[in-house]
Amino acid sequence: MSTLLEVSGVSVSFDGFKAINNLSFNIGPRELRAVIGPNGAGKTTFMDIITGKTRPDEGKVLWGEKSQSLLAMSESRIAQAGVGRKFQRPTVFEDQTVAENLMLALRKSRNPLSVLRFRPSRDDEEKVGELAAEIGLGAALGRKSGELSHGQKQWLEIGMLLAQDPKLLLVDEPAAGMTPSEREHTTDLLVEAAKTRAVVVVEHDMEFVRRLGCKVTVLHEGSVLAEGSIDHVTSDKQVIEVYLGR
Repeated sequence: MSTLLEVSGVSVSFDGFKAINNLSFNIGPRELRAVIGPNGAGKTTFMDIITGKTRPDEGKVLWGEKSQSLLAMSESRIAQAGVGRKFQRPTVFEDQTVAENLMLALRKSRNPLSVLRFRPSRDDEEKVGELAAEIGLGAALGRKSGELSHGQKQWLEIGMLLAQDPKLLLVDEPAAGMTPSEREHTTDLLVEAAKTRAVVVVEHDMEFVRRLGCKVTVLHEGSVLAEGSIDHVTSDKQVIEVYLGR
């Protein structure tokens, strides 16, 4: 299988503390992956490095068919290259409707003049309708985003990222604070998204990870401790010791 993202030999220290320690990780173009590990394992720093927020002290981060170095790109350039990230807390425009939020997120030229002149085409409106249906908000297009439940805001934010058509979607703890039925829908949403792009889900909730039914990477002290199916990693003695046994 070809590789979309390859992280190799990456290390980064903050004030002498090694947050990431010789980490290697790769993911294919249409793959769903869960990343788990105890607090302080380096999960957030790992995502910060991929998105350009943190520069590692050593190692390589290669992207796409041409193996471009993400380390040579700015955060905005990395986003334009096709890396989308969803943080734990949803950030949607609460005074705007669901439809307006999705329309704002569609891949358009972002210079100020074109934004002022922007008039959505029929294609844009159809795309917004499709995205809303995909994230389960088809019936809520006219609702203000501030009125949505926590889970629905999370879906809207995932929809806003999908509107930008990323090749890789990084999602941080999507199940946190959701009802059981919302979590089920979130599982379906991420599994579906991974049919057309790579999706990395950083999550604490083992039941949620199990339902994703994908390969799991376990981080510990900034390195990969184990990798494989959920059954493989949860029966690994070291994983039980450092993570599951707590």
